[in-house]
Amino acid sequence: MRKIPVPEEGIETLFGSYDENLRFLESLLNVRIATQGHDLLVEGESSSQATVERLVGQLSALIRGGYQISNGDVKTAAQLISEDEGVDLRDYFLKGTLRASGKRQVAPKSANQRRYLDAIERSDIVFGIGPAGTGKTYLAVAEAVSFLLAKKVARIVLARPAVEAGERLGFLPGDLQEKVNPYLRPLYDALYDMLEGERVERLLERGTIEIAPIAFMRGRTLNDSFVILDEAQNTTQEQMKMCLTRLGFGSKAVVTGDITQIDLPAGRTSGLVEAMKVVRDIEGIDFVYFDERDVVRHKLVQQIVKAYETYSTGNGARRLS
Repeated sequence: MRKIPVPEEGIETLFGSYDENLRFLESLLNVRIATQGHDLLVEGESSSQATVERLVGQLSALIRGGYQISNGDVKTAAQLISEDEGVDLRDYFLKGTLRASGKRQVAPKSANQRRYLDAIERSDIVFGIGPAGTGKTYLAVAEAVSFLLAKKVARIVLARPAVEAGERLGFLPGDLQEKVNPYLRPLYDALYDMLEGERVERLLERGTIEIAPIAFMRGRTLNDSFVILDEAQNTTQEQMKMCLTRLGFGSKAVVTGDITQIDLPAGRTSGLVEAMKVVRDIEGIDFVYFDERDVVRHKLVQQIVKAYETYSTGNGARRLS
C-alpha cells in the first residue's frame, strides 16, 4: 500500500463528486483507493501505485501554479499518464491549450490529440484518421480559427462531400443550398463554438470563412488559406486528388475521416483510402491515427466504438452466419 498526500486546495476536484474520480482511477489502473484525511491509500501493483502518485503530483503542481482543474481534467490526465508514463501534463493543460478566441480555450484530451495539433503546426498537409468523437474536426477548426486570428492565414475554407448516408438527397425540401446545408452543419457548429455568432456571420459574409461542398473547390488555387476537408472517407478518388492539388502558397490543409464509415456507392473506392497509400511517404505530409481511447463524447461512445471494431474483425460476423 502507498500513501499519497493530496493538497487541500485541490482535494474536492481530485476526488470528484462522491469520489467518482477515484472510482475512475480504480477502474482504469486496476487499483483500490481509500481516503484518509488528505491522503490517498492505494493498493495494487507497484507500477500502478506509481502512476497514481505521478498523476496526483502533477495535478497538484498545476493547482499550485494557479490552473483551475475541472472534473473532466482529472480523467483526461489519468488517461494521458496511463498511456505515457513520461508525459508532462503541463504540455496539455498549459502549453497545449489553444486560445481559438476569447470565447473558448481548447486543449487536447489525449496523447494522439496532442500529436495531431503538433502535426498541424509542423506540416502543411495533415491527415487525421479515426472514429467519430475523437476531436478530429473540432481541433482542426480550433487550429484554423487560431491561425486566422493570428493572421497566419487570410481565410478558412471548410469543405465536406455531400454524400447520401442511406437517404436520398433529392427528396429533401428546398433549393440546392438548403439541401446541402445539413451536411455542412457540423462545421458551422464547431465555428460557432469557437467564435461569437455575429463575428462568424461577418466572416462568412466577407468570404473570410467559406463553408461549401467539395465540388465548389474545383478549378481554384487556395493561397494563404487554412483548408479543412472533413468526412474525407466519402470523397471519390478524383475528388481527393482535386482537393489535395488545390493547395497554394502559404496554405495548410487538414483532411479528416473515418474509414470505417464509408457511404460511397458499392464498387467506388474511397479517395481517403487511396490517398493513405499514395501520399504516405511524401515529406511534409503527416498522418495521425485515432482510436477509441481518444473519444471525448459520452463514456459509452468509447465502448461502442471498440465493440464495432471488434465486430468488424469478423468474429461477430462469423457468429451470425
